[in-house]
Amino acid sequence: MQKQKRSLFEKIFGKKKDKTDGKPFQFINTTSSAFYPWTNNLFDSDIVRSAIRPIATAIGKLNAKHIRGSDNIKINPINWIADILRQPNPYMSMNDFLTKMAFHRELTHNAFAYVVRDMQGNPFEIYPIPYSSVELLEISGDIYAKFRFWTGKYINVLYSDLIHLRKDFNSNDFYGDLGILVLKNPMEVITTTDQGVVNAVKNSAVIKWILKFKNVLKPEDKELQLKEFTKNYLDISNKGGAAATDPRFDAEQVNNQNYVPNALQMDKAVQRLYSYFGVNESIVQNKYNENEWLAFYESRIEPIIIQLSNEFTRLFFTKKQINLGNRIVFESSNLAYASMQTKLALVQLVDRGALTPNEWREVLNLAPIEGGDKPIRRLDTAEIGKEKDTGEDEDVKSKGNNK
Repeated sequence: MQKQKRSLFEKIFGKKKDKTDGKPFQFINTTSSAFYPWTNNLFDSDIVRSAIRPIATAIGKLNAKHIRGSDNIKINPINWIADILRQPNPYMSMNDFLTKMAFHRELTHNAFAYVVRDMQGNPFEIYPIPYSSVELLEISGDIYAKFRFWTGKYINVLYSDLIHLRKDFNSNDFYGDLGILVLKNPMEVITTTDQGVVNAVKNSAVIKWILKFKNVLKPEDKELQLKEFTKNYLDISNKGGAAATDPRFDAEQVNNQNYVPNALQMDKAVQRLYSYFGVNESIVQNKYNENEWLAFYESRIEPIIIQLSNEFTRLFFTKKQINLGNRIVFESSNLAYASMQTKLALVQLVDRGALTPNEWREVLNLAPIEGGDKPIRRLDTAEIGKEKDTGEDEDVKSKGNNK
């Protein structure tokens, strides 16, 4: 018997649907519990896409790790954590997952991912949700999120089983505030500017000369005279650069005055959009220096890292396990963008045990070495009052005492 194929919708959410839609969850500051992302596709703009791409790329390069707590509670089986952190679902790697979540967060200000759990209640798979709308409902005392998709399908899932990354979380009780009003003006300016440039190029091919014939001519004679005028006066093959006048007509030149925005106006509109997404030209065009990258990392990437760590930790562990030190962290070596001089200077931290040799080699994009995970320390450094631990030459001390 041939196995029946399942759709991706059934693969993620299963075939079971809620019998009731429940009632809308009552917010404090807003009357509607629904959220509709802006339908205008910002992603079609090359400027918007180039502004968001550095953020999404940096988030996609994060390394997810499980930090074990100093407790005796065993999380069984422990392998499921490593597996899901490496590949959250069968269709994408963690890099793909994080990149997509970052794009959703920047574009809609609300990125959702659904966590599928196994029979033991452990996270089994995680899927980003590209929704057309979402509404919070109250069903049997629990908060559910009703997602509608562009295909017309919908599903109710527990809000506690969702990863929710919010941007500009301000006036709404649950959702990040939409950027439609903020982005409307700069996007209109940029769109109008682009259209003006296109129209100016198109208008460069319009009529430039008008011939006023002194006698009434037949249409075919006019057409012949126009061809002759174009050939003699407008043909670029005219090497002499001169032409004779013809007393049968007067030629009047048409001056087309097309408005084209100057470079300063266009640049200001683009800079407004860059400022909204927290990037600059150096970041977008990958010509940043060490300090520029660190400023971008701390202001734009670290807040998202904190959101991801908090959400994954909440979904992966119980409150007791969290209190005992278990957590999921997302790490990124921002030193990878440092200059070679800065990287080489880090060897001083290796000598003092602040970095292991392998951690330093990772910054230099070198493979780990055997025994490189153990911290080392130079023998000429020690705590004050513990000089004997430094291996100081005892002969020097004895000579000083003999004196």
